[in-house]
Formats: sequence, C-alpha cells, structure tokens
Amino acid sequence: MSFLATTPVEKMTGPYSRRWWALLVLCLSLLIVVMANTSLIVAAPDMTTDLGLSSSDLQWVIDGYTVPYAALMLVLGSIGDKYSRRGALVTGLVIFASGSVMGSMVDQTEQVIAARAIMGVGAAVVMPATLSLLVAIFPKRERARAITAWTATSGLAIAVGPLVAGWLLEDHAWGSTFLINVPIAVVAVVGALALIPPSKAEGMGRIDYVGGLLSIVSVGSLVYATIEGPHFGWGAGPVTAAVVAGVGLLAFVAWELRHPHPMLNVRKFRLRSFSGAMLAVLFFFFGTFGAIYYSTQFLQFVLGYNALETGVRLLPLAGAVFVGAAVTGRLTPKLGMKAMVSAGMVIGTVGVFLLVQVDKGSTYADFLAPMMLLGLAIGLSVSPATDTIMASFPESELGVGGGANDTALELGGSLGIAVLGSLLGTAYRDELTDLVGNRLPAAAMETAKDSVGGGLAVAEQIAKTPSAGPQQAQAVVDAVHEAFAHGVARTSLVGGIIMAAGTLIVLAVLPNRRDAGKHRPQETAAAEAEAEAGHDREYASS
Repeated sequence: MSFLATTPVEKMTGPYSRRWWALLVLCLSLLIVVMANTSLIVAAPDMTTDLGLSSSDLQWVIDGYTVPYAALMLVLGSIGDKYSRRGALVTGLVIFASGSVMGSMVDQTEQVIAARAIMGVGAAVVMPATLSLLVAIFPKRERARAITAWTATSGLAIAVGPLVAGWLLEDHAWGSTFLINVPIAVVAVVGALALIPPSKAEGMGRIDYVGGLLSIVSVGSLVYATIEGPHFGWGAGPVTAAVVAGVGLLAFVAWELRHPHPMLNVRKFRLRSFSGAMLAVLFFFFGTFGAIYYSTQFLQFVLGYNALETGVRLLPLAGAVFVGAAVTGRLTPKLGMKAMVSAGMVIGTVGVFLLVQVDKGSTYADFLAPMMLLGLAIGLSVSPATDTIMASFPESELGVGGGANDTALELGGSLGIAVLGSLLGTAYRDELTDLVGNRLPAAAMETAKDSVGGGLAVAEQIAKTPSAGPQQAQAVVDAVHEAFAHGVARTSLVGGIIMAAGTLIVLAVLPNRRDAGKHRPQETAAAEAEAEAGHDREYASS
C-alpha cells in the first residue's frame, strides 16, 4: 500500500476504506483553527502587559484573525472545489503555520496583527476544506456521524485552547501560544497527504470571481463595522463600512441571481430547511461565543484564576459538548433536525440567562451550570444544522457549502463578541462611574473605565502610592469587580433575550419533520428549475 493516498474520491467504486482515519486528520486541522481564537483569550493579559496594548490594539489583535477568516471562506471554498480540496487543506495549513511562526517571533503590535491576519487567511482555506472533504469522503449513511465528530472537535477546541495556552504560559512567553500550532499543522499536512484522497468537483464551470469579490467586500465590511463600531464608536470608518456592506450585499444578490454559474445560489434561501439551519448557526454562536468570551474574563480578572486554572475550569464545557454530540447522534434520526436544533437553542438560551445571577460575590460554581448548558447546546444543535446546510449543496459545491456554514458560524461569533462585548463595556463604565465617582484623578479614572484589566492596573498603582495605600486600592478593586459583575449580568440579560428571539425565529422558519420530508425534494427541484431558467434567460440576453 502506497504511503500517499492517490486514488481520487471520484474514481472510487465504494466507500473509502481509511475514511475514519481521514476524519481524524480533518478534525485535527479544525482543532488548531478554532484554538487560535480561544487560546488568545487567556494569553491576552500577558500580551497586553508585554506589548503595552491599548483596548483598541487588543481588539484588533483578536479580530485581525476574524476579518479575513470570515470574508474569504466562501471564495476559497469554491476554489478548493474547482482545483483540489486536499490541496486547499494542505495549502491552508501551511499558510496558517507560517502566520503562527511569525506571531511567535514578532514584538510589535502591528506585526502581531499582521501575523494574526495571515493565520486568518490560512483558516479561511482550511475550514471549508475540512467540511467539503468530509462530505466527499463519507457515504450519506455515515455523514451525520462524521459531522457530529467534526462539531464535537469545535467544542473541544473551546476548552483545549485555553488549557494548552495556560499550560504554556506557566513557563513560557505568550509567543509560545502561537508556536504550538506549528507541529500540529505539520502532522496534519503529513496526515492529509497519507490518509485523505484527492477530491475536486466534477464538471464545475468557471468560478464566479465577481460574485466572490462582492462577497468578500460585503462580509469583510460587515465584520469590520461590527467590530469597530460597538467598541470604539460609530465614526466615519465604521459607518462607511456598514454602508459598503449593505450595498455590497444587494449587489451580490443581484449578481448571483443573474449569473449562469453563481458563487452561491441565493435561491437556496427559499428552502426553509437551509435558511432555518443558517439562522440557527448564526444566532447560536452569537450567544454562546459572547457568553464564553466575557465569562472567561470574569474567571481571570474577578476570580483571579491564572491562564492554566482558567483552561482547566473550561473543561466541563468540552465534556458537555461530547455528551450533546452523543445524544444528537442517537436522537436526530428519530426526532428530526428541527427538534434537536430547537432543543439545543433553548438549552443555550437558558445557559445565557443563568448568567444574569452573577454578582460581585459569585464563584466558579455560578459559572459551571451555564458553561455545561452551553456545551450541551453546542453538541445538540450544531451537527444537525451543519448536516442540513451541507446536504443542500451538490457535490460540485461542497466547498461553497462549507464556506456558507462557516461564514454563518464566524459571523455569529464575531457579532456576539462585538455586540455583547460592547454592551458589557458600557454597563461596566456606567456602574464604575457611579461607584467611584470623583475619588480618582481624571486620567486614572479613564484608564479604569477602559476595561476591567485597566481598573485593576489602576488599583495596583494606587497601592504603591504612599498617600493612598492598600485600603484605598482594595476599595477600587471591589468597585471594579462589582462593576464588571454588573456588566456581565446586564449583558447576559440582553444576550438571553436575543437568543430567545432567535430561537423563536428558527422555530418558525424550520419546516416540521413531516413537511420537510414531504416537500423538500419538490422545493429543491423548484429552486433548481428556477435557477436554470434564470441561467437560460441570461444566456439568451447575452
């Protein structure tokens, strides 16, 4: 048997014999892509101190990864379909590893952001490639189980990222959290060549690069506006980006409706199962990513856990993801996709609402149940939603399907962190102002209001001042903790309401199991027939 997998999937007469080993490589590739964001959460305090990051700098160190990641997935997924899905995976891993090496070596803010952006480009190649290869390799009867394992890996990465980063930060600088990606990427590249067979779309036409460019402009501008506006004010930049996103989206839809071979057939959104699944992924990750983001900050800044201790305390979330994945694997065939997605969204909404009880005296125990509920919800919901989205695309568009699913996921997470993070910051600043008043110098007060980390840094400086001393410093610490806890509770209320509204919308959009089974083939055929008619009209007019 050859070391390299050389027989293309399209030429195989039966299921690929090493498909479960191939799935392990795909999950390993997915793991480092998701870990790149979650590990940074616990590395952020060390980076802030070492690089002297402002609040804006830190936000862009985090989101320099997100913008290219979200904006490029649809286009790069299509390119993978056209030329080589395995080639796309290997290329993406190499780009990702290169950005990681750069991130571990640089010592200036702009260079770190650039390294994160390079990693984001690599992730935008890897993420849709993992899903398209999974669907291409596995027969339909096993596909749901494989996607469940893929989903569980995402949940595992949420906890493993902070855990591994925390362990490294015990004895090493923050650059080590970048470098850990490199050996994993190398193993994944070797595994991809040895275990994943070549695959590409049969008979695929020319790539719709104009539609691709419009999608990049639309999604990139939307993510930029979402990040910049809520955090730093709706000035000319964010407002312009929001307008560009809106105009770009309208242009994208108009172009795709007329193009004979669109990048994304937007008529698919007329299928209730597809639209409902996309909305479910978007709303779900809005709430869960936002809640995990500020809960982790509470564990570090208020409860005082170091990076490793924080990572350990996120492990129950990962365990709950696996429980949810096991349950959904058994119950989805019996109860249907709508029941499992809805149940997961309800459980996730309850988990966010539980955080409303957080106050200054809260302990880790108050976060344990919400984290486990969020993990269980991820395991229950994401796999059937992703399976439905991928099933809506033909073999020639699997990369596009993966890109669409992952764009919804990343856009939802970005919106959650940006919008809920902005609400948290506003509530924190208002409460801290009420608690402290004019007892701090204006400059110190501005620093304290900027972030909970800034508030604790101010308290540390006060403790070193002979005219103030430990007692006054402790009063500032107490006020910062109380203000941040107030912000978490207030933000969780808003996040829970948005999650509840999203759950109701998804319930209304998703078809019932009987209706889905009865009408989906007809709906799909009608949508495809309309698309073909549109293509014919375009040819006739050209």
